[in-house]
Amino acid sequence: MARLIALLIALLLSAGGVGMLPAGAQPAKPAASEPAKPAAKEAAKPAAKERKALLDINSASADELKALPGIGDAYSKKIVDGRPYKAKDELVEKKIIPKATYDKIKNDIIAKQK
Repeated sequence: MARLIALLIALLLSAGGVGMLPAGAQPAKPAASEPAKPAAKEAAKPAAKERKALLDINSASADELKALPGIGDAYSKKIVDGRPYKAKDELVEKKIIPKATYDKIKNDIIAKQK
């Protein structure tokens, strides 16, 4: 029993010293080329790359529409021929494109009204 207590005390003492710095030592500083930034601010700001302009399905060219994922020559022609749209979900309602394709592009498009 005494050996067990001695072992526990030894473990506690050695574990407590792991995070301590030797006397006179200073914690490492971030490199001068990388200024320290709070993580909360970084997480709150969306990256500029992530923000992109929405493509208006009522005025976009067929080539601009083809740049969308899942949209090729046939779908871009159907989108242009089906104009004007009151809302972007009309692409599915009017059976211009399938729901799966719409789900891929719905965050990249808009249907602006004149």
